[in-house]
Amino acid sequence: MLTFADGRGKVGTFVKTDSTQVVEILGLCDLDFAVLDAEHAPFDRGTMDRMLFTARAVGLPMLVRVPDHHDATILSVLDLGAAGIVVPHVDSGADAGGVLAAARFIGGRRGLSLSARYGGYGTRKRDEAIAESDRSLVICQIESGAAVEAVEAIAAVPGLGGLLIGRSDLALSLGLDGPRHPVVMGAVDRIMAAARPRSLPIMIACASDAEVAEFSALGAVAFIVGSDQSLLRSAAVKLRGLLRN
Repeated sequence: MLTFADGRGKVGTFVKTDSTQVVEILGLCDLDFAVLDAEHAPFDRGTMDRMLFTARAVGLPMLVRVPDHHDATILSVLDLGAAGIVVPHVDSGADAGGVLAAARFIGGRRGLSLSARYGGYGTRKRDEAIAESDRSLVICQIESGAAVEAVEAIAAVPGLGGLLIGRSDLALSLGLDGPRHPVVMGAVDRIMAAARPRSLPIMIACASDAEVAEFSALGAVAFIVGSDQSLLRSAAVKLRGLLRN
């Protein structure tokens, strides 16, 4: 099972392209995880089914950034065998508790059907399937001024798998001009301080190797670097420049 609580730094990328071959290739690159971006990319349930099947086949732990907090959305993603969910727009402790309840059988309200992928299409023992799926990660995204103000309450919700710091959306929420604005960086410090006494892992999206090193030194343990699209774009731009200097 994917975990960020072991303290070992892990790196992955967003997947935004409807291509099982992209997932297959990433799985051959020894990444620690990937995040299927169903919030900003065109993934319906059928597409997610194919992408998550491929990820499992190549041994690539795949989280899904869900588009909303609806119970049916969260259930569907976990039924398909995702390693966990990344939940945007978590602005309060109540929000965090609600999405966690939607993701859990024991102590929560997730509906049970062992006929889904997590249940081995009916071949797994009930207790075993429930226990393993209840260990799926629930990562709450901190991406607004309201979320920063409530981060201590969010971090205190038992059972969370980590917090994802969304600096770009946070800057937009606060009317600031970018993810490295001093106010945003101050919010990063506050989020990390709220997570530290609870040993709650911090995930952060990074634009460069230098940012990975920077935020690792501050205590982050999971890093989303770019996306399949940005990795392809940067490689293509580099290729284009070979004979244009």
